[in-house]
Amino acid sequence: MYADLLFTGGPVLTPEGRTATAVAVTGDRITAVGHDEVLDLKGPRTEVVDLAGRLLLPGFQDAHIHPVPAGLELTQCDLTRARTAKETVDAVRAYAAAHPEREWITGGGWSMEAFEGGTPTKELLDAVVPDRPVYLPNRDHHGAWVNSRALELAGITRDTPDPVDGRIDRQASGSGSGSGEPSGTLQEGAMQLVGRLTPPATPADRLAALLHAQRHLHSLGITAWQDALVGSFLGMDDPSDAYLTAARDGSLTARVVGSLWWDRERGAEQIPELVERRAALSHGRFRAGTVKLMLDGVAETGTAALLDPYLDKCGCATANRGTSFIDPGQLPKYVTELDSLGFQCHFHALGDRAVRDALDAIEAAREANGPSDTRPHLAHLQVVHPDDVPRFARLGATANIQPLWAAHEPQMDELTIPFLGPERAAWQYPFGALLRSGATLAAGSDWPVSSPDPLEGIHVAVNRVTPDGEGAPVFLPAERIGLTEALTAYTAGSAYVNHLDDSGRVRAGALADLVVLDRDPFDRPLEEVAGTRVALTYVGGVGVYAAQEA
Repeated sequence: MYADLLFTGGPVLTPEGRTATAVAVTGDRITAVGHDEVLDLKGPRTEVVDLAGRLLLPGFQDAHIHPVPAGLELTQCDLTRARTAKETVDAVRAYAAAHPEREWITGGGWSMEAFEGGTPTKELLDAVVPDRPVYLPNRDHHGAWVNSRALELAGITRDTPDPVDGRIDRQASGSGSGSGEPSGTLQEGAMQLVGRLTPPATPADRLAALLHAQRHLHSLGITAWQDALVGSFLGMDDPSDAYLTAARDGSLTARVVGSLWWDRERGAEQIPELVERRAALSHGRFRAGTVKLMLDGVAETGTAALLDPYLDKCGCATANRGTSFIDPGQLPKYVTELDSLGFQCHFHALGDRAVRDALDAIEAAREANGPSDTRPHLAHLQVVHPDDVPRFARLGATANIQPLWAAHEPQMDELTIPFLGPERAAWQYPFGALLRSGATLAAGSDWPVSSPDPLEGIHVAVNRVTPDGEGAPVFLPAERIGLTEALTAYTAGSAYVNHLDDSGRVRAGALADLVVLDRDPFDRPLEEVAGTRVALTYVGGVGVYAAQEA
């Protein structure tokens, strides 16, 4: 039988390395991997792709991403390109002026480092949008910036108590009559006080956002992903209807795993509902066999859960150890029951206490249930106590890394390191240590928190410097990993946590989810990885993206 598709004339990244120069595809599967002998499968109707020295590799998979909110934000007030406070405020002003019909100004993606202390004020928004409510989550989506009109509609005053899972930032004591008044930013669970009032997207909006995001992700070589929040949370729309619609009508060309949201205000009583949702939401290329458990917040706002207290600006210990959103005493029970029902657990764990709580829960599940193939994974892993690094391999817990964050930049240097102190700051994003300990690495972007481009993430993983950080100091050099290891995390590693075992590797019998780059990055300096672009993307042997110059 002749092949439908034949790649030849360039290096092919296989599990053994760049050991092949030709690949044949028949239907949706790879049927041969080798050299000139593969050319014997060329028939009169075979499509031949000349690699011309470019690298062919498995399609990238993002193990932690939020495509529908990202797609929605791209159609709203998108602040991701603003670098300064003035640029951010000017972008809000321009968007509001261009959209007088919008009842609310929504969107987001602003950078905390653009504002003193990472917390812009309501007065900045009042000056450009005085008459309509404004709700703008920041880049990491653990905090939101609001104006006075939004606070008024939500009934938030100086007398409003902080919710148990969040914080209303307030004007400092000694600031006169405004002391204690809401200052304009809401952290974690406090976001919901305003977020719940924003107009929901329509089903058509969500579907359009998904398809827009999918096109963008395919252009970056991404063929599969794990949506890290399928449910409703802090005003974000539940994307499940969009996935089901796209899966049923065939417009979902990617392979997607949905992480069902664990409502942290409830307990084990929600598990039967999760079982029902798993059955109801799995169709075609969309499966929902994972549960997302958000254990803590983020270090920049002091809500990541730490074993020891945060420091203040003077380097002295505070009383704050961060926030545990799920009772650590109950977490092992929840995880054990989910594991027994065949659910994968996907943990948001930034601080070292959250990481330890997650590993303790996985250990409890292993002791109660015995070995399983549920493949739990911990995302983010900003601060990992050295004692916990070897536990990943021992427990079969995958380290789900977001490499773009592991570099010196203002949010790290100004809003994080001073409040961790030098010892804990050296425990951040320990990719190298995890790999050396035998842990499996998967990789993701957390888009729209940061760029979804895998090649940018790979650049930081191997260099520990941002793509635009030429001349910047290397962030914890011992934690750099090799190019092969970084590519493996974005392919086979993420395929592993996605339970897509017949993808993530170029080998006979595997799904033909493939990417052609515009060069072979192994032949270039590591400092040039981020300059690599995707030329062609295939899912199941079908082209879903081609660069104009490809």
